[in-house]
Amino acid sequence: MEELTEFIQSNPDPRELRRALAVRMVLQKYTYLEIREVLQVSIGFISKWKHAFEEKGVSGLALQHHGSKGYLDAQQRQSVMIWLQQNHHWNLSELQRYIQEAHGVTFASNQSYYQLFADAGILSKKHQDQRSAIEFSCLEQELDPYDAWINSDLPLLQQLQQPVRQ
Repeated sequence: MEELTEFIQSNPDPRELRRALAVRMVLQKYTYLEIREVLQVSIGFISKWKHAFEEKGVSGLALQHHGSKGYLDAQQRQSVMIWLQQNHHWNLSELQRYIQEAHGVTFASNQSYYQLFADAGILSKKHQDQRSAIEFSCLEQELDPYDAWINSDLPLLQQLQQPVRQ
């Protein structure tokens, strides 16, 4: 139990912390239902990490995967940013072709390409149209376009903050 408490106090990754807290609560004789309610985890989660702790101790609670190395190194990424900023129009297939031809890299997910667009400060066509409409409206009303852009997404942000009903 002391090793577990030290692990919790060492400020581990939130996923590891949740695992450790579930195990500690089991050891403190909380019921699985109480733990589920407090930590918002499943009964299977509690059982899995209790068993991992019994088998391997605290090391059984640690993350086993630490992510993968990015496909583009810093210099390659910078060249992509420059290329994107020099173009007057953008589309996904052109970006994919450029990265493949220039750097020999093909991302598994389109999300990686979209992230490059976002990092270069490039909005999608839909967002460009929305932003133009907001900026035009702001000019008429003498408002700050940035505040209006942020506030236009306020209902969506509020909806995302609503608790999930089960």
